[in-house]
Amino acid sequence: MDPTELYTHDLVFEHEAVAATGVPGPTIRQWARRGKIRRFQGDPRQYAGQGHEYKTMYALPEIEQLAANFKRMPQRRPNAARAA
Repeated sequence: MDPTELYTHDLVFEHEAVAATGVPGPTIRQWARRGKIRRFQGDPRQYAGQGHEYKTMYALPEIEQLAANFKRMPQRRPNAARAA
């Protein structure tokens, strides 16, 4: 997806992307680190006084495209619980 195809309402903060797609926040950040999606600088007026998570925005169409094939992996139990 070319950034020129994006509209301002396509850029969302992480918590908004999580609510829209159901993909966990750490997964979204991992996709960005791996270069699967792009990060965009947020508007400082929107996150003034907020935490650092409000400084980064993501393109919702990119996340929705990856979310279509996203499967949540089952979590392993801690070793102590397995031994009991």
